[in-house]
Amino acid sequence: MDANILVVDDEPEIADLMEVYLKSEGCTVFKCGTGTQALEVVNSQSLDLAILDVMLPDISGFTLCGEIRKNHHFPVLMVTAKGADIDKITGLTIGADDYITKPFNPLELMARVKAQLRRYTRYNEVDKAADSRDIIDFNGLVINRATHECFLYDRELALTPIEFDILWMLCENRGQVISAERLFEAVWKEKYLDRNNTVMVHIRRLREKMWEPSRNPRFIKTVWGVGYKID
Repeated sequence: MDANILVVDDEPEIADLMEVYLKSEGCTVFKCGTGTQALEVVNSQSLDLAILDVMLPDISGFTLCGEIRKNHHFPVLMVTAKGADIDKITGLTIGADDYITKPFNPLELMARVKAQLRRYTRYNEVDKAADSRDIIDFNGLVINRATHECFLYDRELALTPIEFDILWMLCENRGQVISAERLFEAVWKEKYLDRNNTVMVHIRRLREKMWEPSRNPRFIKTVWGVGYKID
């Protein structure tokens, strides 16, 4: 990948593990155990991405992310405790691009890193003229309305135009529940009729293409009796 990556974690075994995988991909790694050390690296090195643990011995990863965002726009990936949803929300709110929970699979971490680097390189350097409103990027999912491309963890999803439009609408209204009726009329441009299961069928196909478990999907959630949403 040939990228300069900052790893900030006060657990040496975790930081060392990340370093091994990142170096195996050709990255230069700057490893720090405190937020203060990390800020020194941020101010002295040209970085392409940062991986920040939320819990640090001096300042929190949130504070560190906020300091980075004052002058830098490279991707920031937060490492949070398992099940700490408030950490995920807080990180995304203050400017983090993605998050991963401990304990994590190193291969998933690398997929997320690659996805963020690709986005940073492609959209911030190659496609500078692209309207940012045409790109939605969160949690490893990148959807580009201008090019009609969709990537999940750096793998392109082969979506039909209908599937793309459904996913875009859910992403564009992230956090809101969208009814099947509203989805159908916005995407198909037709009047919704009762007992129409067209949307449900397409949602199922979307989940399959996104490798989503049917019982506990990570992206497209069903709110029974109301509709669908993406958090």
